[in-house]
Amino acid sequence: MFPCAAGKRLGVMTVTDVSGAVRARWLAVASVGVGTFTVVTSEMLPVGLLTSMAADLGVSPGTAGMAMSAPGLVAAVSAPLLAVTARRTDRRVLLIGLMALLAVANLAAALAPSHPVMLAARVLTGVSIGGFWAFAAGLGVRLVPEPSVGRATSVILGGVSVASVLGVPAGTFVSSFAGWRSAFVAAAVLALVLVALLAATLPPLKPQAGPSPSPAPDKRSSWLSGPVVLVLVLTTLTVSGHFAAYTYVRPFMEQVAGAGPALVSAALLVYGAAGVLGNFAAGARAARNPQITLIVLVLLMAVAMAALVLVGLPPLAALVVWGLGYGGVGVTLQLWIMRSGAGEMGTALYVGAFNVSIALGSFIGGRLTDGLSVSAVMWAGAALTLLSAAVAGIAGRSRTSGS
Repeated sequence: MFPCAAGKRLGVMTVTDVSGAVRARWLAVASVGVGTFTVVTSEMLPVGLLTSMAADLGVSPGTAGMAMSAPGLVAAVSAPLLAVTARRTDRRVLLIGLMALLAVANLAAALAPSHPVMLAARVLTGVSIGGFWAFAAGLGVRLVPEPSVGRATSVILGGVSVASVLGVPAGTFVSSFAGWRSAFVAAAVLALVLVALLAATLPPLKPQAGPSPSPAPDKRSSWLSGPVVLVLVLTTLTVSGHFAAYTYVRPFMEQVAGAGPALVSAALLVYGAAGVLGNFAAGARAARNPQITLIVLVLLMAVAMAALVLVGLPPLAALVVWGLGYGGVGVTLQLWIMRSGAGEMGTALYVGAFNVSIALGSFIGGRLTDGLSVSAVMWAGAALTLLSAAVAGIAGRSRTSGS
């Protein structure tokens, strides 16, 4: 009797322990997902704060837009550099350290007395973004059992998609109560909370044995196969087109559409809600056919941008369409790059292209805003996104005719 009872108790304990371990690992996954949300939200904050930042720092809106360009460029460089220089460091330590760096960067931005100091703070933000995103993207396979890796990766990378559509409205909402600096303070506080949360939930994540940083030529060629190059080109066109226009959407709404602060905040919140809907709506469809899904999404974006200038579409309606389109772009491109079979290096290349495109788009938009007009950025964004749809369509026909 006793051994049998003991065996039963041991069995119950084992099941309980396993269940607790599973919950702990999913809590770690959720913490990393909130971490990716935090880093990308920090990157996007200047979009909704641009007019106030420019006035307070004594620069033009186009120059203030460099606060978007700088972290994107730095993130694109820091991701592969950190992957090489920190390859022997526990990933748990790296993620906690990078989140702490983000807290310092956001606080420095909140206190910045001048534009050069702001840019220095944003450089630190870029280091955190590139490193955290690159290391976090591949953690699903190390935190959960094999059957759940896809779902865990979706949660982790979902933070990027949600931040892309909700981060700006959230920052704009906070700034409406206490000024643009309060948005950076809020982001710093969130980063500090994440430092504690990551420390409490992440297990030790020692570097895994793997290939050397300089792989064989045939491995490098697989990284740059036709499908990978196609996704990188589409990422560059779509994301740079989006940020050429979206970085300057607030000045456009104020100067062209005559919107006041309340309408700007409401429009960006509506955009964010539409973007979350677009993210989840596109996910299932992109898993089956990312090419067609992307074409539909970028056409929605182009229509919204052009309609804002051409027919004076009300900002709320235009941003709903725009949000539905761009909200699904991130998950669609991520699924497409995963289907290419390029592995972690494919993801790293995608992260680099995405962040370079953010910087490129905001830079183009800034030059157009200062050199022509704020309306010109909408035409530039529409043109680039239409070109992306054309490239995706031509590539699809080429594959069909070649099969």
